[in-house]
Amino acid sequence: MDRDDEDALLAQAIGVWAPSGRRGVEWVARRLPKDVHEEELELPLPYAQAVARVKAVLRGLGRRVPPVSRGTRTFRVMAGGGVWGLNPVLVTVRLTAVGGSGSEAGLESGSESESGSTLVHLRAAAKEGLVRQRAGQRTGRRVAELLAGHGGGVADRQAFRGHGRPYI
Repeated sequence: MDRDDEDALLAQAIGVWAPSGRRGVEWVARRLPKDVHEEELELPLPYAQAVARVKAVLRGLGRRVPPVSRGTRTFRVMAGGGVWGLNPVLVTVRLTAVGGSGSEAGLESGSESESGSTLVHLRAAAKEGLVRQRAGQRTGRRVAELLAGHGGGVADRQAFRGHGRPYI
């Protein structure tokens, strides 16, 4: 993933809140430190079912952001984290099919097996100001819980979004 693209997207999301001087706010936001959570999960689901689960979990978290890489199955959303969901968090989920024998089933060969599991790489990144909210870490852990099947109902997603308000 292109880290510069991640910084630019987060800076733009922060700049949305500036009534004036948006370019200045974005310039400062690019220089803020990031709070990042990265995690590898293995879902005991076939690839097609794992894609459906990822789409269902991410659908209610925020607005969809197009992925940078086109070679792998990647999903990105801009979610809200921190107090009242006002801190933008870029959540990226990359999926890789793993065959039943433990070897990776190449997506280029078109072998999306009906057995086996799916490897999920999760990354959640947020900019941090003077007040450390750890929005990237908290959002990443919560998305991992939802993907693993601990929660994930409509009520859980609405509570996660910051008092029912999606990040715009």
